[in-house]
Amino acid sequence: MKLAVPLLALSAALLPAAVQAQGKPLIYCADASPEGFDPGMWDSASTNTVSSQMFDGLLGFKRPTTELTPKLATSWEISPDAKSFTFKLRPGVKFHSTPWFKPTRDLNADDVIFTFSRFIDPNHPFNKAFTANFIYPQNLGLPKLIAGIDKVDDLTVRFRLNQPNVTFVANFAFAWAGIHSAEYGAQLLKAGKASQINVQPVGTGPFLFKSYAKDDVLRMTANPDYWGGKQPTTNLVFSISREPNVRVQKIAAGECHVTAALRDVDIAGLAGNANVSIEKIQALNISYLAFNLKKAPTDKREVREALDIAIDRGAIFKALFPRGDAMQAVSAFPPAIPGYNKKLKNEFDPAKAKAMLAKAGFPNGFELDLWALPVQRPTNPNGQLMAQLIQQDWAKIGVKANIKTYEWGEYLKRANNGEHNVYMSGWSGETGDADDFLTPNLSCATSRGGIKFCNAEFEKLIDEARATPDQAKRNAMYEKAQEIFKRERPWITMAHSTVYIPIRKDVVGFKMAPNGSVDFEGVYRK
Repeated sequence: MKLAVPLLALSAALLPAAVQAQGKPLIYCADASPEGFDPGMWDSASTNTVSSQMFDGLLGFKRPTTELTPKLATSWEISPDAKSFTFKLRPGVKFHSTPWFKPTRDLNADDVIFTFSRFIDPNHPFNKAFTANFIYPQNLGLPKLIAGIDKVDDLTVRFRLNQPNVTFVANFAFAWAGIHSAEYGAQLLKAGKASQINVQPVGTGPFLFKSYAKDDVLRMTANPDYWGGKQPTTNLVFSISREPNVRVQKIAAGECHVTAALRDVDIAGLAGNANVSIEKIQALNISYLAFNLKKAPTDKREVREALDIAIDRGAIFKALFPRGDAMQAVSAFPPAIPGYNKKLKNEFDPAKAKAMLAKAGFPNGFELDLWALPVQRPTNPNGQLMAQLIQQDWAKIGVKANIKTYEWGEYLKRANNGEHNVYMSGWSGETGDADDFLTPNLSCATSRGGIKFCNAEFEKLIDEARATPDQAKRNAMYEKAQEIFKRERPWITMAHSTVYIPIRKDVVGFKMAPNGSVDFEGVYRK
């Protein structure tokens, strides 16, 4: 398969009205601070949103669809056996020129190889100088999957895989796959400042880093050398506004022009505002509670199932989703995705749950920690309230849940280290493919020290599905994999939700993505 698109021209959105708007800053009310600015190191919506403004991948998604579109690559070719992926790079692409780095050349294959070599080679000189945990690449099993990366010529790069993977190409459109400058990496390495790659970013994206104050404000400016054309917005500001009601107040008052997704309960407060419109999408997302499969008592399958079926999802949905714009999650991905197993059901049976605990050796119950999500998400608009309702349900079967939470970055770090029994999490997909949910979250590559799910039967099915072009056969494999998932209960599945993003009506060019993320390329205030 070979796809090609000519060099992008300036869109109509960048004509006179946009030129006149260049003096107006565009302010985005973000819901959390980024964990850092090295795209491959982090795996959260707050960081990915920032990365996608400053970094480009080889490919992108054509908003508001799941269709792949060229970015730093103008075309790509996939071998018939789905084991070789060759990209033609866009000529003339310039990296950001900043006070800490002045590029001397345009983007070439060396930059792609530098970026991905860090993900797959622990002995790479840069990794020796700066220890980084590349969460998403590791969860995908890239070190095991990629056999090699070849520089065919300056503007051609080839990825060779150890096994067929029909979904692999979509990875090049994700935020974590933003391309770094190898020249900048060499400069940092020589100066003994490799860690600066995470705090002083250099990409090729439409905006470049200006300044950052944690939990307060991030400032970016338009990239004057952007390959996609001059941006109509000169100054892009991320105002960190954790509380949803604060974001509501700010956009109502015109203090920000686009906000991070709001809870459905907050939308009513903006309904009568003539200056605000509500963008919405039935997103490809899920919220869930993840068990630590290494720590007792959640290492026992019967305990996990008992805790699951003791939860009254109906009551939780009435409290958290009063508008009715969310659906209960039964499987690991939404029903709209091909391969969804329609036979699976949720169950609510406290008496059965109590009996299962007794059979598992806990007739008098036990005590455990329940981590409440510290940020609001469309699929989990109030982590504390959800935790309190679950706490009440578990108390009825003799389980005492101690609710804990941490600052967002600390929460992610501690959960990744396996300090939890149960913690709240979630996921948003962009491709509309089951693998986008299963491999990054439930493959053995994600299970560090056994704290996450790793099941040989499940692993075999998703590995075979990735290597199978026939969609009907892939769907059958995914249906079987979901039966294993439901039997083993690594998660308590909670919700799929509609995502609401309010924007001021003077904002032009904004389009939501299927996962509800935001992209400010070509967006401006008229």
